[in-house]
Amino acid sequence: MPQRPKRLTPSRGPLDLFGSEVRRYRTLAGLSLAQLAELIPYAPSTIGDVERGSSGCDRGFAEECDRVLDTRDALAHLHDGLFDGRSAAFPEYFAEWPDHEGQAEVLRSYQTMLVDGLLQTPAYAEVLLHGDETKVQGRLARQAILTRKEPAPPRIICLLPETVLWHRVGTAETMREQLLHLADMISPLVSLQIIPDGAPHSGHLGSFSIARLPSGESVAYCEGEPHGRIMDGCSVIERLNERFMDLSTYALSADQSGALIRQTAEERWKN
Repeated sequence: MPQRPKRLTPSRGPLDLFGSEVRRYRTLAGLSLAQLAELIPYAPSTIGDVERGSSGCDRGFAEECDRVLDTRDALAHLHDGLFDGRSAAFPEYFAEWPDHEGQAEVLRSYQTMLVDGLLQTPAYAEVLLHGDETKVQGRLARQAILTRKEPAPPRIICLLPETVLWHRVGTAETMREQLLHLADMISPLVSLQIIPDGAPHSGHLGSFSIARLPSGESVAYCEGEPHGRIMDGCSVIERLNERFMDLSTYALSADQSGALIRQTAEERWKN
C-alpha cells in the first residue's frame, strides 16, 4: 500500500511552503515522483525530500521543475522570494540566524573549537566548508555587518579558548593568516578575548552566540547534536548570558589577547 504523503503546513516555514507548491504543480501535471525524476536531473528521493519540506534545494531544481511542469517560472520566482539564495548557502536550522545578526546591536559569542564565522578569513572558511563556494560566499557575506554604515555595525564581544589558536585548520599559512587577522580585528567595536589554557571554566557545555536586538530582546544560536538551534526563551537567554559573564572572568584583556594571538601566529604557525 503506497505511503500516504506527509501533510504539509505551508505557514510553518519556507521549506514547507516551497515543497507544497512543488507537489501541487507535480500533481496537476499528473506525474508521480518517479515520472518527474525521469524528466529532470534529480532523483525521486531528492524530489520527495523537497516536497516534504525536509530538505532545501538550489535554484536549478526550481528552474527544472518550471520547465517540465509548465509553471511559467512560478517555482523559481517563489524560490527567490523565500530563500534569496540561502538554501544553498546555509542549512535550514541556521538560515534565520544571519537576519538576527544583521539586526543586532550587540553580539556575544563563545566558540569552543573554531574561530567565529564573522571573523574567519576566506582560506580558513574554505577549509571548513570543504571548498563549497556558495557556502563560503554565504559565510563571508555575513561579515558585511562589520563594516556597514547604516545602521551602525554591532558591538561584538567574542571569547575563545587558547586551544582554538592551536587547532589546525588547513595549512600553517592559513592558520597564521587567520590569527593575524583576528589580532587586527580587535578594536573599540570588536572585543576579542582569549581564555588561557588551563583556566577552569564552563565552556565545555558548547559554543553559542547571543544577539541583542534594538527592541531589547535577545536571540541565541547554540551548537548541539545533531545540529544547532536558534533559541529565544527568556530563561534560556538568561542562562546563556550568565554563562558568558562567567566565562569572561577567566579571559585575558583585549590587549593581552591580541599579543598572545600574534605570538602564537609567529611561534606556532610561521613557516
